[in-house]
Amino acid sequence: MTKSLSCPCGRISGKRQLTYESCCGRYLDDYHNTPAPDPESLMRSRYSAFVLGKAEYLLATWAPETRPSAIDFDDGTKWLGLDVRAVDPPAGDQAWVEFVARSRIKGRGVRLHERSRFVRRDGRWFYVDGEMVS
Repeated sequence: MTKSLSCPCGRISGKRQLTYESCCGRYLDDYHNTPAPDPESLMRSRYSAFVLGKAEYLLATWAPETRPSAIDFDDGTKWLGLDVRAVDPPAGDQAWVEFVARSRIKGRGVRLHERSRFVRRDGRWFYVDGEMVS
């Protein structure tokens, strides 16, 4: 991805959309040295990883107790956007982020509305699991 393009997660600062490089790129491209600093940033960077097909990052940021052995991407998926609905302040080392991710799979519109649980371990945030919201 060209680093000067808008970040797939759609994060805005002021009235401008952040670039990939200044937003999720720093976490995706240098995970070992630059972990996402908070649950929302991790959730956004994971969305960007889905858009860009970065399975290694998704697995590395998934809590081991719920992590799948592999990530399979559907080539027919076109990601359309992310809307962060709510970010609960961390309660100790746990936090929740509610979001809606929109996509098209083989021409059909799909809306994923999830309330995701995150946990902090050794200073890093990890995705644990999520509850579907109707």
